[in-house]
Amino acid sequence: MNILILGSGGREHSLAWAVLQNPKCDKLIVAPGNAGIAAIAECATFDINDGAAVVEFVTENAIDFVIIGPEAPLAAGVADALRETGVLTFGPSKAAAQLEASKSFTKDICDASGAPTAGYAHFTDADKAKAYIRAEGAPIVVKADGLAAGKGVIVAMDVQTALDAIDDMFGGEFGAAGAEVVIEEFMDGEEASWFILCDGQNVLPVGTAQDHKRVGDGDTGLNTGGMGAYSPAPVMTESVIQKAMDEIVKPTVAEMAKRGMPYQGVLYAGFMIKDGQPRLVEYNCRFGDPECQVLMMRLGAQALDLMIATADGTLDQTRVNWADDHALTVVMAANGYPGAYEKGSVIRGLDAMPEDSSNMVFHAGTAVKDGAIIATGGRVLNVTARGASLTEARDRAYAMIDGIDWPEGFNRSDIGWRAL
Repeated sequence: MNILILGSGGREHSLAWAVLQNPKCDKLIVAPGNAGIAAIAECATFDINDGAAVVEFVTENAIDFVIIGPEAPLAAGVADALRETGVLTFGPSKAAAQLEASKSFTKDICDASGAPTAGYAHFTDADKAKAYIRAEGAPIVVKADGLAAGKGVIVAMDVQTALDAIDDMFGGEFGAAGAEVVIEEFMDGEEASWFILCDGQNVLPVGTAQDHKRVGDGDTGLNTGGMGAYSPAPVMTESVIQKAMDEIVKPTVAEMAKRGMPYQGVLYAGFMIKDGQPRLVEYNCRFGDPECQVLMMRLGAQALDLMIATADGTLDQTRVNWADDHALTVVMAANGYPGAYEKGSVIRGLDAMPEDSSNMVFHAGTAVKDGAIIATGGRVLNVTARGASLTEARDRAYAMIDGIDWPEGFNRSDIGWRAL
């Protein structure tokens, strides 16, 4: 098969790495890719959010299968444009992608399907939103309704922080994403992610993970797109998984089909778990980042077979073969992230890194300039390792970090601490 992956981050590097291990892959192109991806696959440049441009590229390059990595092309309807021309596609329709693109849409689905989630209210007016916050008090959660690259969520431990968040969102800090807000009750407990493949009717879980959102050790500081992750997540016990499937995932998939927008792709369900009861925090319509990196590390070549089965509606004939192992990834980010950070610093030592089924450095925000790898983003590298235990995976990942020479970058030193 000739395969095209859309995206440029660590998620897409790990997807490309897994796909290339499968003998079904004859040729792989990634658009636009990054420096790490360019070392293993062909990269192409065109507007991946423009359905017509994607279809044109697919036609000209005889692509058999398209994997859509990030959320923006899904929300723009790229999967619809591809399916209309008969191209096998991994990723939900524009209508189904509202589960990520609109927080209020997801809450409506939860209400209709009875899925346990936080109490909430939806606002298009800043003054009314502020009045609600004053009445409810803190802690409270303020979310930009639309896509905000993982940053449009403020967990406010005091009322003033929540009121400031309303000013920021309606003031345009998150662009169009903040034109409407959802305000939720604060849920305490332990957070975990579950990844479920859906082919419109059938569902197949493909793994659990736990992300570390806060920028600093001990889960302190600002929220980020994710500073590290590990898989599996011990908090996702068999009983929690069964409850989540019966009370949240299956009712959601059934409600989506009932509304004429069957879900086809990976459903990333984020839960808050307390006393063995999961409640939905959010849905995403793509593999998480950096959770995808640990999942791909554990799945390897079979990831492609699973995505094809999702796209062609044969998940009921498919199974996941899990090794009894663990994977952990540590994000190396540019100094200053998630605030202002400098681009263009040189990263040394990557050519000495091991690259095998147990050790990989996935690139997130990198490019090549004058023969050197330079940082081009906030989150720059995902140093990822696999081991028989989580301790072994962690030790391998941090040993690789010790060999990377990048004074302009930083990382958390405690990824996996909840499980360890």
